[in-house]
Order: sequence, then structure tokens, then C-alpha cells
Amino acid sequence: MSGSRKVFIFVISMLVFCLASALVEGQTHTLRHFMDDVLYDNWNHYLPCEKLPGAGQVEQVLHEHAGVLEAIAAVHPGHAGVDVDTMSCPGKADLVIWYGSHRDRLEIERILGGETFYGVPYRLNNR
Repeated sequence: MSGSRKVFIFVISMLVFCLASALVEGQTHTLRHFMDDVLYDNWNHYLPCEKLPGAGQVEQVLHEHAGVLEAIAAVHPGHAGVDVDTMSCPGKADLVIWYGSHRDRLEIERILGGETFYGVPYRLNNR
């Protein structure tokens, strides 16, 4: 096999690999989750707007579980809390749960016990 043919096969193989990687990342967000977790100490659900609940439903869930919101804020008073994001997707909402340290995040995750807040998607944000 000639040298130019080997280079051509290598380039095509790399293009196919890059395309496949981009498609997998677009579906799984594996690299983004890794970077969020390891580099930024964050977590994101990466749901599109059409998969988020309505803003009214989110407000109702928060009202019904106000004690859990207080427990999150008590993890590190003044340095942990919950915000409702209604700006990113008009008419829809999710939660942004913020904290000041990895230890705070671990305690908040223990309180939440899952990947939603009573059915409402949330993002964890180390500020």
C-alpha cells in the first residue's frame, strides 16, 4: 500500500471517528458531564426546553416541599440555595441549586436523593 493511500485511509478514519464521537456526545453529553463534574464541580441535566415542566408546576412543587428548600439553604447559610430559572425557556422552568463547596454539594445531593426535585429537573452550580 502506498504512503499516500495510508494517509488517506488514516484521515478518513479520523473523520469517521470524530463524527461518531460528536453524535454520541450529542446524545449522551458524557464529555460535558465529565467536565462539569471534574473541572467545575457542577451537574447539569441538559434537557431541551420542551422536556421541562411548566413554570406553574415548578412553583407548586416548591410550595409543597418548602422544608426541603430550607434544608438545602441550611447546608451552608448564605452560600447555598435554590433559584427557579424561567428565563432560559419561556413558560418552562427548572431549578438551579447553588452552593459554595464540594462538601456542600455532597450534602445537597444527599438531601435530594435523586436527579430531580420531586419531578422537577435541577442543575447544580458551584459558585
